[in-house]
Amino acid sequence: MKFCGIDLHSNNSVVVVTDETDQILLSRRCPNELTKILPLLEPHRAELLGVVVESTYNWYWLVDGLKAAGFEVKLANPVATQRYNGLKHSDDKDDAAFLAHLLRLGILPTGYIHPPQERALRDLARKRIQLVRSRTQHILAVENIMARQFGHGMSCNEVKGLSATSVDRLGLTTDCSSGDESQYRDHPGSAGSD
Repeated sequence: MKFCGIDLHSNNSVVVVTDETDQILLSRRCPNELTKILPLLEPHRAELLGVVVESTYNWYWLVDGLKAAGFEVKLANPVATQRYNGLKHSDDKDDAAFLAHLLRLGILPTGYIHPPQERALRDLARKRIQLVRSRTQHILAVENIMARQFGHGMSCNEVKGLSATSVDRLGLTTDCSSGDESQYRDHPGSAGSD
């Protein structure tokens, strides 16, 4: 039996194939192109138990291509596959070999591979959550500025109702903070000043 781990990056991948004793049979860095990756795996196809790809931001094309080529693909959960922090040396080859090792041991923490037709909706829902969180952060920042400047805050609806003209009429000082406290580090009287 053989096992494959692929350490996927933005423009290249490290492909490692190991045997049942974790002996590395193949280790190659190649561009992120199926036409470069599939030929590396083809000689091992008959004995290859599976191919592990870490769930990075750009895994869709690789997992889909490997599955279309008939390989058994596992999507590794990167948070749950953290290696021992005390390791002195780790590189991309080691990371790919570690994924293959976890597959061999049967302890690979995996994620669900959504069918391609479901991914757009999931990605859109995730982006909406990010936008809602960002909007909330900005509203809270404005509420905090108002509390610092005037001793009382504004409600969320009041902040949402602000226009450029109404902000100008508030009489805010030109140096009011946007929530970035780093600008006060060297200000006389601040905790960080001498």
